[in-house]
Amino acid sequence: MSDFLAEMGLLSAVRAAHVDSVAVDVQAHHRPPPIPMDTDGFGLIAEIKFSAPSAGVLRREEDPITAAVEQARIYEAAGARAISVLTEPTRFGGSIEHLAAVCAAVDVPVMRKDFLVDPVQVLEARAAGASGILLILRMLDDARLDQMVDLAAELDMFVLLEAFDAEDLARAARFKRALVGLNCRNLSTLEVDGTRFDALASAFLGDQIRVAESGMSGPEDARRVAEMGYTLALVGSALMRCQDPGVLIADMTAAGQEGL
Repeated sequence: MSDFLAEMGLLSAVRAAHVDSVAVDVQAHHRPPPIPMDTDGFGLIAEIKFSAPSAGVLRREEDPITAAVEQARIYEAAGARAISVLTEPTRFGGSIEHLAAVCAAVDVPVMRKDFLVDPVQVLEARAAGASGILLILRMLDDARLDQMVDLAAELDMFVLLEAFDAEDLARAARFKRALVGLNCRNLSTLEVDGTRFDALASAFLGDQIRVAESGMSGPEDARRVAEMGYTLALVGSALMRCQDPGVLIADMTAAGQEGL
């Protein structure tokens, strides 16, 4: 595991230890059913994050919760298949409050994106209203991964398993219901290498839904990954920086559909 993921995992574990597990368990199991994701054709998972280690500050907001809700409504109106909300506070400017506010404001599925390491964080996500979670494969051993995927299934949540290499993709193959994402970022340098989408396309096993993650900023990127067999793209920084993210979502979605 990279130093970056190790650091994020330790900080995540500290946050998890402070969650009231009894309260979030009750809340998670008494919410209405989560919103399912439409996975037909090509679509975008549009992300809300206010900063990132690789990009610095993306948006400065006096009221980030209101800004997150406004951004989510733009994403929804533009046809995003789902909305990803960063809840990591130290390096990404996120919070569980951002997630809860977005979930309450839109009628599309919302995914919690974080460096999740404990099942209580799955419950916390569902208690906030999330329909799905992202799990980074190399942060979790097999036992913990099984535990968290099974809990998400019990709660009818979708899971996006994030891979960085062929070994990660091989581990993801046994989870038939999961979305499988390939992040083309180098974890040591945090730089993006878009050639990895093509180089590792053949390493996907089975017929799982493929998600291209990181480094996409326009319609040509969407068309390119669609031609490689990816049917979802997770896009964050480009949308947070864009003057008109709704147009960018629509254009990328249309280009991706053409590439299938």
